Amino acid sequence: MMRDPLLPGSVVAALPGASLQKACRFLVVFCALHLSITLIYYVSERELNIFQYFTEHHYSTSSSSPLAASTVQSTTRPHSTTAKEMVELLDCPETSPLLVGPLRIEFSHPVDLEEVKKNNPNVREGGRYKPKDCNARQKVALIIPFRKRDEHLKYWLLYLHPMLQKQQLDYGVYVINQDGDSTFNRAKLLNIGYVESLKEYDYNCFVFSDVDLIPMDDKNIYKCSSQPRHLSVSMDKFGFGLPYNQYFGGVSALSKEQFEKINGFPNSYWGWGGEDDDIYNRIVSRGMSISRPDAVTGKCRMIRHDRDAKNDPNPQRFDLIAHTRHTMNSDGINSLSYKVVKTEKYPLYTKITVDVGASPR
Repeated sequence: MMRDPLLPGSVVAALPGASLQKACRFLVVFCALHLSITLIYYVSERELNIFQYFTEHHYSTSSSSPLAASTVQSTTRPHSTTAKEMVELLDCPETSPLLVGPLRIEFSHPVDLEEVKKNNPNVREGGRYKPKDCNARQKVALIIPFRKRDEHLKYWLLYLHPMLQKQQLDYGVYVINQDGDSTFNRAKLLNIGYVESLKEYDYNCFVFSDVDLIPMDDKNIYKCSSQPRHLSVSMDKFGFGLPYNQYFGGVSALSKEQFEKINGFPNSYWGWGGEDDDIYNRIVSRGMSISRPDAVTGKCRMIRHDRDAKNDPNPQRFDLIAHTRHTMNSDGINSLSYKVVKTEKYPLYTKITVDVGASPR
């Protein structure tokens, strides 16, 4: 006997099938919702990664400056980088807070360079130093023309290294030693120091100093200014005053731009005297002027000594000075000729021995 599908029994029998159908529909809706949420999350993450990649890639390829390159690298450094390494140093202040002013300068006691080195532990081999807590505002090469003045050099290193560190300079000391016994040529040695120091570091300021002059005040900053700067303005040798207004001897500072503008120093002054006045004429002829510290800050002491052998007064100096404007374009850094005999790296300085040739006289 067949049952009528409309009878109650038939309805009861159909109920389990309806419940199963509803459950399947619910499961389909749930799976679709879950899939939609997963898909939305995936697409969002992918868009974020693409955006981040595009931003970093565009920045790294469109920036060619060293600062931009260092910034990009800093974002991809490993997590092991310390916080101290990540901190960018600020520029050193215009006026160093370490300066004390007048210094006591004496030449009565012998100098032990080993002791000087112990007292200047942050000076690296070759006489290099840079501040650890700030970025120095200038990179200064200190250039000393030299021959057979070892005792004077010891005093210079004793007093100048502590002072230069307190002035927060990024500096290097270069002793340019003239080889042999030919007539001394101070200005040519200074030109050589300029060229050789730039082979080691991108200096932008050059302080040219006689080895026997020691400043008496650490506020006499050994750096360059907007005009060529004369630093030894008040020497005890001259009663702590200028011998004449055009005097530019002893210690002077020129930026790289200023030095190139005057074609460096003359190579033609053999023997004592004249080259400082020639340099002064070069500076004035190029429309620049001399800047100086005041007479108190600019005080310095000279180590007394006899005139060096093979450094007699130059009898041609007055005639050469009179023709500076005519000779400076051909006599200078563009006509410099020399040979490096050897380079020695000492704990407190770099010594470069050079053959400068012989005097034509």
